[in-house]
Order: sequence, then C-alpha cells, then structure tokens
Amino acid sequence: MAHKDKYASYDELSQHEVENTDYSVTTRPVAGSLVAIVAPHGGGIEFFTAQLAESIAGNDHNYYAFKGLKKTGNRDLHITSHRFNEPRALSLIGPCEKVLTVHGLKGDGQFLQIGGRDAELRERIHDVLCAASFDSKIVTGGDYGGTEPQNICNRGSTLRGVQLEISAGLRQVLRGDGAVYARFVNALRSVL
Repeated sequence: MAHKDKYASYDELSQHEVENTDYSVTTRPVAGSLVAIVAPHGGGIEFFTAQLAESIAGNDHNYYAFKGLKKTGNRDLHITSHRFNEPRALSLIGPCEKVLTVHGLKGDGQFLQIGGRDAELRERIHDVLCAASFDSKIVTGGDYGGTEPQNICNRGSTLRGVQLEISAGLRQVLRGDGAVYARFVNALRSVL
C-alpha cells in the first residue's frame, strides 16, 4: 500500500521546505536529446535512485533529480508521481519523446516492476533486463502501474513513458557490486 504524502504538490512542499537545505533539484539538459531520465524521489527519499538515473542518462540524455537532503524525515519530501509537478522537471521532459523515471520500492528481494503508458518501451526494457538476468515484471495497475496521465513519466511529448520501481534489495546489490551495476545500466541504455 502506498504511503500518504505530507504534501499534495511541489507548490505546497516549496512553501514549507527550503531548497538546497532540505532538498535539491538537479537538471542536466542535453542539446538535441529527446530522452529524459528522471529521479523524482532521489537522495534520502528513495536511496540510490538518483545515482542510477544519472548513470542511465550518461552524457547523451537529459537528466533530472529531486533529492531529499535532510538528516531525518526525507519521506516528508515524497510527492506521489501523478502529483509531481516541479516546474523544472516539467520543462525538461515536456519536449522529450521518451521519459524513464527511476523509483524505489520496498522489499528485501532483488526485483523490479516496470509500469507506464509506453507499452512498446516498457516491453523492450523488460526484455533486456530479463536477458541481463534481472527479475523484472510488468505492472499496469495498482499503486505502481504508472498509467495515470498526470504521472511524471507520462508528461513528455508523447504523453506516455516508463516507470521503473526498483526494490530496496536490488538497489543494495546495485550500490555494492560494480559489475551488476554496469550490467543493469548498460541494459537500460541499450534500448534508449
């Protein structure tokens, strides 16, 4: 079951939290790129998601991260994906044809769920991750389906994107094992 957010929107969050003290926003546009890799819950909100997104983006795709910087209470900074309306994120992804968001999921197991409205890209990502020996499952309903039109992954020019939900157990392995990390990132980059 999804956790209830403290703030309903970025506008509300920004009235109570201080940028560059409580949270940070990083945008790295790449001229000519129509692909954006986004971590809307980075830093202390969902650990290791911003680092993964940045590696997947590399130097050739647009990158965006919203990171929690607090010593404690970063969960307060979580804005659910279909309410995530931080203006710099929307500006960066608006012209993009492919939007991939990277999220964290609870669970000690090593698995991930792939959602979003871009069925073709979702399938291709699922296939390459399975081929690279990752436990991947496509999810199109429930809290992690990513199919709401307002979901940040679906706010690019095609109005459909892909949402990756990576378990805590898999993120721990990715953080600690360079070979597994490279296999994961390279698989994703191969379909973008």
